[in-house]
Amino acid sequence: MAHEHHEHESCEHEHGCRCCHACDHHHEHEHSGGKKLILRLSIGAFVYLAGLVLTFTADVPLHIELGFLIAAYIILGYDVVLEALENIAHGQVFDENFLMTISTVGAFVIGEYPEAVAVMLFYQIGEFFQSLAVKHSKESISELMDIRPDHATVLRDGVSETVSPENVALGETIIVKPGEKIPLDGIVLEGNSMIDTKALTGESVPKSVREGDEVLSGCVNQSGTLTIRTTKIFGESTVSKIIDLVENASERKAKTENFITKFAGYYTPVVVILAALLAVLPPLLLGGEWIDWIHRGFVFLVVSCPCALVISIPLTFFGGIGAASKHGVLVKGSNYLEALDNLKTVVFDKTGTLTKGVFNVTEIIPSDGFTKEKVLEYASAAEYFSNHPIAKSISAAYGKEIGNGLVSAHQEIPGRGICALFGGEKVLAGNAELMKDENIAFQPCNETGTKVYLAADGRYVGCILISDEIKEDSFKAVSGLKELGVKNIAMLTGDDEKIAQAVAEKLKIDEYYSQLLPGEKVEKIEILEKNSDGSGKLAFVGDGINDAPVLARADVGIAMGGLGSDAAIEAADVVLMTDEPSKLLEAIDVAKATKSIVIQNIALALGIKGVFLVLGALGIAGMWEAVFGDVGVTVIAVLNAMRILKK
Repeated sequence: MAHEHHEHESCEHEHGCRCCHACDHHHEHEHSGGKKLILRLSIGAFVYLAGLVLTFTADVPLHIELGFLIAAYIILGYDVVLEALENIAHGQVFDENFLMTISTVGAFVIGEYPEAVAVMLFYQIGEFFQSLAVKHSKESISELMDIRPDHATVLRDGVSETVSPENVALGETIIVKPGEKIPLDGIVLEGNSMIDTKALTGESVPKSVREGDEVLSGCVNQSGTLTIRTTKIFGESTVSKIIDLVENASERKAKTENFITKFAGYYTPVVVILAALLAVLPPLLLGGEWIDWIHRGFVFLVVSCPCALVISIPLTFFGGIGAASKHGVLVKGSNYLEALDNLKTVVFDKTGTLTKGVFNVTEIIPSDGFTKEKVLEYASAAEYFSNHPIAKSISAAYGKEIGNGLVSAHQEIPGRGICALFGGEKVLAGNAELMKDENIAFQPCNETGTKVYLAADGRYVGCILISDEIKEDSFKAVSGLKELGVKNIAMLTGDDEKIAQAVAEKLKIDEYYSQLLPGEKVEKIEILEKNSDGSGKLAFVGDGINDAPVLARADVGIAMGGLGSDAAIEAADVVLMTDEPSKLLEAIDVAKATKSIVIQNIALALGIKGVFLVLGALGIAGMWEAVFGDVGVTVIAVLNAMRILKK
C-alpha cells in the first residue's frame, strides 16, 4: 500500500488517457525538477528569439536562420515528437503528441518556420503552468489528508523504542507525547489529554480523553502524555483505512468522467479526419491556394486537442473528494460524489442516527407477584451477553453483577428478542411479538418508548420502558435536506409504531416504517426506490454496523458516526465521520459545487474550441490563436477545477 504518495498515484492513474499527453508531461515536470525544465524552456526561448531576429535581419542566409529555428524546435519539442513516434509504434496514433507534431512539422514544410517554433514554445509554457496547477491541487489534497503518522514510540521490556507504525503488534503499549500524531487505534491506559480530531472529523473543537477512552490513529495529541494499548495493527487502523479509501477513490469514476473519456476517444480521430478534409477538399473542389488550406488544417489540428476536458474533469472530481474529506466526509468514488448531487430520496435509520442511541430505563412495570428489582434482575440476566445499547441501559439501571455461570444457553431471536437460562429458569426478554410467539399472557404497555417484556418459565414477569432522545442536529439535517430539493425523507426502524410516529412527527419526516426486521428494511428501500419513478438517487443513512445490507442496496449508502468501524467503512459508499446527520448537508454542498465546476469546464472547453475551430477553418484564426484555443483553455479549466479545494 503506497501510503505516502497516494494522491499523486491515483490522479496520474485517473488521467492516463491515450487521448492526451498532459499526464506524461505532469510526470516529467514533477520528477525531473522544476529548475531543469525552466532552464530548458529558457534556452529554447533564447535560441528561438535569436532565430527570430535573424529572420528580420537583411543578408542573413536562410540556412543560418533555419538552423537556429530548428535547434530551438528540437530543444523545446523533442519529447513531444519522440512520444508521438513511440505511441504510433504501439498503435496509439490519435493523441496530443501526434496533433502537435504533425501541425508544427507541417508548418515547417509550408515555410512558416518562426510560427512552427512559436506553437511548440507556447505549448510547452502552457503545459508547464498547467502542471504547476495540477501539482498544487494534489498537494492541497495531500495536506487535507496528511494524517499518516511518521513513527510510533512503543514500550518493550520497560524501554521505549521508536519504530514504524507498521512494526507495532496488536496489544502492545505505545506512548504518545504532546504534539505527536496517534499512530494506531487503541485504549488509553494512563494519562488524560485534549486531542485534535480535525483531520478525521472536520471538527475544530478538541476532544477530551482519559483512562479507558478509545482513541483513533491520525488524531493529534495536544496536551498530556498518553499511554495507549493498541487494539488494531496499522493495516487495519482508522488512519490506514482512510488513506486507502481516498487512494482508491479515483477507481470509481463518475458517469461524466466515463463519458468524457469515451467522447475524447471518438472526438480526436474525427477532428484529425476533418482537418485532413479541410486541407484537401476545398482546393480540389473550389480551387484556391493549397498552402492556405493546409495552414488552416494545421490550425484546426492544434485547436482540436481535448486536453482541457480529459485533464480538468477527473481533477475536479478528485478535488471534490479531497474537499469533502476536509469536512469530515469520506467519499469512496467520484460516482458517489456525483450521485450526492442528485439525491431525491433520503432514508434514515432511527436509533443512533436520528436519535442519540443512548437509552435510559424510564419506567418498570412489574406483573403481580414480582418486584421492580426482580424484573430488572431477569432483564439484566437475559441481556448479560449483549452489547446492544438497550442491554447496557438495563445493566446500568440494575447496578449489580450477575453471578458467573448463572446465565447459559443464550440465544438471540431475530426481530423478537433474547432467550436464556438464568438459575435454571427459561427467561425471555423482547417485544410483544416474542410474547405472542411463546404464548405468554402479558399486559401490553401503551406508553411511548421501547418496551422490553419479560417472562420466566412461561410466566409474565413485567415490562421495562426505555426511551431514546432525538438529536438536536437531526432537526437541522431534515429541514436542510428539504431546502436542498430532496423530495422525500423517510425513516426505517425496528422500534414499535408509536415511537416511530412520535419521532417522525417531531422531525417532520414525510413517511416512516416501523417494527422492521433487517431483511424487511431492504424490501422497504426497494419500494421507496420504485415509488420515486427513477427521478434522482436514493440514499440510506445508518450507523453502518447493523445496516450493512441496506447500505449496500441503496444508490448511495451513507454510514454516519462510523469512524473506526470496519463495517461502516466497508459497507458504505460515503462515511460521515461524526454522529451528526447534518454532515450530509456539507457532503451534498461539496457535490453540487463539484458538478457545477464540471459543467462550467465542459461548456468552457467545448464553447471556446468550437469558436476557434470555425475561425481556423475560415482562415481568420492562425497558429497563435490555436495555441490559446488548446493550451490556454486547458490552463483556465484546470485553475477553475482547483476552486473546489476551497469549499
